[in-house]
Amino acid sequence: MIEGSAAYPATFTFDPPEKVANWRPLVNWLLAIPHYVILYVLRLVSNVVAVISWFVILFTGALPEGLANVQVMYFRYSVRVSTYVAFMREEYPPFGFQTTASDPGDDPRVRVDIQPQLTDRNRLTAFFRIILAIPQIIVLAVLLLAAGVVTFVALFAVLFTGRWPVGMRDFVIKVQRWSLRVQAYTALLTDVYPPFALD
Repeated sequence: MIEGSAAYPATFTFDPPEKVANWRPLVNWLLAIPHYVILYVLRLVSNVVAVISWFVILFTGALPEGLANVQVMYFRYSVRVSTYVAFMREEYPPFGFQTTASDPGDDPRVRVDIQPQLTDRNRLTAFFRIILAIPQIIVLAVLLLAAGVVTFVALFAVLFTGRWPVGMRDFVIKVQRWSLRVQAYTALLTDVYPPFALD
């Protein structure tokens, strides 16, 4: 099981299989097309919810639980699909739309828990959230590029051996975890600044 630090309010745990069928890198992205369509719609909804959340936090200093849970559901869905598309697993991601902060446990490999900060929000950091997130976004862009290269190289490893090289897989999972934290921060689910750490 690949776990990260539980200190940040957004956590992602992945239980990798020992082996993946050699043909998975060739078809997982194609089999995930229905999920891509759903993710596109959910991303639009998430963007609208983020804008609404920004105004609500600025005016009330609180984030309604319903808005927070919609964001959590989107991020959980996205992480599940990304591990499948990256041929790290064979199980098809569930079409799960539970709007709860705690993971419902309906995916045997991926667990995403986010504890939204609903009250006592910092209106000043919420107002400048995108500006504050710029250093994180820059570092994350570089890491995502590196993770893309690592995934491409791993494609050949899985094709020939049926296994993700452990170090490469761990790096990609850690980048996904970093991405989840940055997304939770920029979507105003927490005022805690994400750590600059691959853990």
